[in-house]
Amino acid sequence: MTDVFRPRPSVVRRDSGLYGYERALTRRGLAPIAGVDEAGRGACAGPLVVAAVVLGKEIGGLRDSKLLTPAMRETLYDRILSTAKAVGTVVIPPQEIDARGLHKCNVTGMRRAVAQLSCDLGYVLTDGFPVPGLPAPSLAVWKGDQVAACVAAASIVAKVTRDRMMTALDEHHPEYGFAVHKGYITARHRRALHHHGPCPHHRFSFITVARAGLGTEMGENEVGAGVA
Repeated sequence: MTDVFRPRPSVVRRDSGLYGYERALTRRGLAPIAGVDEAGRGACAGPLVVAAVVLGKEIGGLRDSKLLTPAMRETLYDRILSTAKAVGTVVIPPQEIDARGLHKCNVTGMRRAVAQLSCDLGYVLTDGFPVPGLPAPSLAVWKGDQVAACVAAASIVAKVTRDRMMTALDEHHPEYGFAVHKGYITARHRRALHHHGPCPHHRFSFITVARAGLGTEMGENEVGAGVA
């Protein structure tokens, strides 16, 4: 279904808390509600990980994964997986990102993560941008991981899943420091690329990696730098 339901502005109050969207949509008969988010969009190495979550009971302490300590993310990850009605996770490798483009992979990954969910959906909340072709009405929520509990839960599942993968990758390529920076651009990562060149887990569509692969001096203004 491609129709988009947009609640009246008065439905979700600013002080309604992280569960305000879910409660408002549930009152309108639009449950179950899935939240969708990704991790690794701004990294120049490692996969893009997309998660979709339909929450069960309310979980205290949920918030945007970037605002949590690693230990708290791990704790909440376990709580989400043990109480959620459904969870879907999609891992998109660097080679697919280079071949198809980052945004296209992000949109496709969100569709695939939602398709993995084991329940019929009433509504989907996506973080940041609209995703056509979902099996239920949907709404793109600006900074959704900060204002909607199911999106925050999806951000935690995606982030923890990806961080664990990057830590495991560090055991095979310790020269890059993946366990520390998780594939994002840092001074250490830039130096490692300069000295060792890229490995198969780098994204050659990023200028930092492309320049390192050509053996040229890397610039300061890098494409895709950031943390997600």
